[in-house]
Amino acid sequence: MNEMNENPLDLLPEVLLAASAVLGLLLGSWLPRARQWAVGLLAAGACVAGIVAAAVAAAEPATTAFGEAFAVDPVTSTSRIVVLAGTLLVLGVSFRALRGDPRESEFYVLVQLAALGALMMAGAQDLLLLAAAYLLASIPAYTLAGFRKDGPGTEAALKFYVIGALLGVFLLTGITVLYAAGRGTMYPMLGDALRDAPEPLIAVGAIGLLAGVLFKAGGVPAHFWVPDAVQGSSPPVAALLTTLPKIGALAALFRLGDAVFASSPLPWPALIAVLAAASMTLGNLGAFFQQDVKRLLAYSTISQVGYLLMPVAVAGRSDLAQQALLYYLAAYTVTNLGAFAVVCALPRAQTLDDYRGLARERPLLAASLAVCLLGLVGTPPTAVFLGKLEVFSAAFDGGFAWLAVLAAVNTVASLFYYLRWIVPAVSRSGAPRPAEGDRAARVVAYAATAVSLGLGLAGGPVLDVLSGPITH
Repeated sequence: MNEMNENPLDLLPEVLLAASAVLGLLLGSWLPRARQWAVGLLAAGACVAGIVAAAVAAAEPATTAFGEAFAVDPVTSTSRIVVLAGTLLVLGVSFRALRGDPRESEFYVLVQLAALGALMMAGAQDLLLLAAAYLLASIPAYTLAGFRKDGPGTEAALKFYVIGALLGVFLLTGITVLYAAGRGTMYPMLGDALRDAPEPLIAVGAIGLLAGVLFKAGGVPAHFWVPDAVQGSSPPVAALLTTLPKIGALAALFRLGDAVFASSPLPWPALIAVLAAASMTLGNLGAFFQQDVKRLLAYSTISQVGYLLMPVAVAGRSDLAQQALLYYLAAYTVTNLGAFAVVCALPRAQTLDDYRGLARERPLLAASLAVCLLGLVGTPPTAVFLGKLEVFSAAFDGGFAWLAVLAAVNTVASLFYYLRWIVPAVSRSGAPRPAEGDRAARVVAYAATAVSLGLGLAGGPVLDVLSGPITH
């Protein structure tokens, strides 16, 4: 029997996040309500320490841990940094809104557990670990969706849970079928075994697996929960739901395509390409005439999954795929969270008309909103602009020129509904209806905008770092 490489330090960012969540739960049971914010500071400290640990691990050669079930490579390291940085931003927009809430510490713990699930999905190299990570990323998110215990939140949590439970069954079914076809759950073993496995079994297993992972990503056809769950949740939770789970899910899909399905008889690249086309198109169509800002961003995030799936479709077929996916994930995360930070900064502004005249009252906040929304379109010099260039190049290089052309058309079309929000916000007539705002969320919005611009300007060196080999 071979000795397993069980070194907990290989999972130091995950260990720090889990330990902080457990300690925060204990502290929350003893601290008075006025001091529950200490749990949030503990969570922020764990995220910062995790980012440092992930950066140190990224400088080391790619390796595996715990019997090759978890990979530590550029995909995992980048996902760790992006997820933990995104978690920091979510915590930042939550502090003021939750101050004095009787369940304040529980919120911070649930956010950390959801982020931990995304981290485990990104590094999983075994189907059983992927299933466990899926549950860890999902169950805290269900609770967060209904955290306010009001009507919209309860409806959001119920729809989110029902669809998640259903597609979770599909995921487990797909894993079972793939285990029957490949006689194993480890990705390298499956990749070799599926070459000669019956194609119907591979197809059924892959579809079940896709159903579950696409649910976490919010992509078509597992996207139905996104608009209602995002609209019914509080703005900080909506920011989390549209960002952090996507990182782990898309990293997991990329790893599956590169290590498991690349050599199988299943037309995996074509299947992912069709799903990418459907996600970006249907997401845009759904967003065109939305009036609620959270619902508009919900459909926007569905369309963004389509662009993010483009490098996944060419995993193993293009050398540009990995760096394109990882860079776009980082760019999308900071830009999307910047837009949601503006929503959190104006808690009473729920429709597009509520933002009319924002430039006169809060010009810096209006500028941040405009930069982030134009950034989601892919306007230079924001990070998403370079990210889209990379994914378009990867699609062309991988033989999906038609997908790149469709993505370009969808990019131009998306400008319409983002301008429907930007134009009233930057106009100087009228004034925004909400009288107060969240200062901490405004700071997060400014910081996210600056990072999005800085990441776009420093794209060359960042892309070089993201191109290392992944483990198999």
